[in-house]
Amino acid sequence: LINQFLAPRTNRRTDGWGGSAENRMRFAIEAVARTRERVGPDFILVYRLSLLDLVPEGQSWDEVVALAQAVQAAGATIVNSGIGWHEARVPTIASCVPRGAFAWATEKIRPHVRVPLAAANRVNMPELAERLVADGVCDLVSMVRPFLADPEWVAKAAEGRADEINTCIACNQACLDHVFRKRIATCLVNPRAAHETELRVEPTAAPRRVAVVGAGPAGLACAMTLAERGHEVDLFDAAAGVGGQFTLARRVPGKEEFAETLRYYSRRLELLGVRVHLGREVVPDDVREHEDVVVATGVRPRTPVIDGIDHPSVRSYVEVLEGAEVGDRVAVIGAGGIGVDVTTFLVHEDEPWESGWGVGDPEQHRGGLAPAAIAAPARTVTLMQRSSGRIGRGLGKTTGWIHRAALVRAGVVQLSDVSYERIDDEGLHVRVDGGSRLVPVDTVVVCAGQESRRDLHDALAGTRENVHLIGGAKRAAEVDAKRAIDEGTRLAARL
Repeated sequence: LINQFLAPRTNRRTDGWGGSAENRMRFAIEAVARTRERVGPDFILVYRLSLLDLVPEGQSWDEVVALAQAVQAAGATIVNSGIGWHEARVPTIASCVPRGAFAWATEKIRPHVRVPLAAANRVNMPELAERLVADGVCDLVSMVRPFLADPEWVAKAAEGRADEINTCIACNQACLDHVFRKRIATCLVNPRAAHETELRVEPTAAPRRVAVVGAGPAGLACAMTLAERGHEVDLFDAAAGVGGQFTLARRVPGKEEFAETLRYYSRRLELLGVRVHLGREVVPDDVREHEDVVVATGVRPRTPVIDGIDHPSVRSYVEVLEGAEVGDRVAVIGAGGIGVDVTTFLVHEDEPWESGWGVGDPEQHRGGLAPAAIAAPARTVTLMQRSSGRIGRGLGKTTGWIHRAALVRAGVVQLSDVSYERIDDEGLHVRVDGGSRLVPVDTVVVCAGQESRRDLHDALAGTRENVHLIGGAKRAAEVDAKRAIDEGTRLAARL
């Protein structure tokens, strides 16, 4: 509401509350002054100042400086940095935004005010927060989502235990995405957030020996929570390291933060004494002494039935993310979340983040919105899906637009309602728009969904009790880390 008065974009009034910058600022200044009058001189009053609107017809830098000085004079105790409107076509808090990406704007306003200034947006770990304050960029750091991820963040930072912090990965999937659908805000990496009274993790009165098979997000959450409750836990995985699908996701540009979740779980397992067995394919005899077996064996890529699917040009998304050679011209089969991520991986070229998204000096570009300087993509990619409709429509409520915009920026050809005919030396032959078409490519990458790995579960289920199935092994559709971590935590809380 305050910004709608401040910005010419939305303030079309012709009375004393619109028109000139002084009139547009009047609502903000009077709100601060009247609040100060009501709460008295000693109450801390924080004003969230939009330093960069990042929308057309946003505030100019001169107007931002004048407003900062005016709200200071009206009684604000602290000025907190706000960056961007929700309507801005520039990401501001998603995982693709570098840590502390907008702290420079807080530093830029600092010479103009006397009150303490707080920096915000993508500050999620103590080292960065400490450096921003120590370097004089700001006086305070403002965080929100990191405290959903770990309510003990401050205590752990103060005690030098930053490696034990459950870091916010800026995914927005359970906080903002929930809010905009009128659901309870919680956290993908901490499903107990806002559910503390019903999802209780309490010491067990009867410790049991439990095997957790699969060290992806579901298995990691389950093993950790079981150990926190006092159970004796063995965690198995056939891979050389923990993480499952997260080890692939963290290789996608913009999802590097997923590595922090794996660091957190690894540290917690170490401190809790969970016995971790890696590089080991579990068979029923391996878990015969355990009182409970949790099967969290995840998923495997689904191979669609297409003539020529065994052609040398074909790669699975797992092979690509693990470093398999890919040509300059690529067709991606499947445009769900994984297909979009793999396409992002394939077209990515390193570029300065600010200029790539059009973030500029607000003294030269009103609202900080500058023309974007888009780098040429690393490859030419055609992204296809069998279903009709817009590609990416099932992506996150608050981040899906970022991924869709990135596809357009990279010149990705997007095809829907596609039938796949065959793959051969010429490329991928498809039917689309009622006719046959050849997509001449060097590589075909298959992202056509996943299948649950249930071999161990099926072998155990008929021979013993207390076998539990969670995560992708339970349901493979649209691999969902939020659901997997929640399932693992809830199962462990009730065993």
